[in-house]
Amino acid sequence: MNISDKSRQELFKLSQSDILKKDINTVNRQQHNPFLKKGRVDIGAYIEFVTSYNEFINHKPKIFTPMIDNFMKL
Repeated sequence: MNISDKSRQELFKLSQSDILKKDINTVNRQQHNPFLKKGRVDIGAYIEFVTSYNEFINHKPKIFTPMIDNFMKL
């Protein structure tokens, strides 16, 4: 994207604005992770989301196959 020098200077000036910084900080404070409940990961919420998302994108779920290994080294 090509922008003029005047536009570039205006964007730079805006990026230095205290009001913009305050607004960004307000947005950041209000963000939350929908999979955390009381500081712990809610697996049920995550599984429900993934299942709904797969349904939405029409993705066929794979058949679950358990991992069988006698020697697992990390």
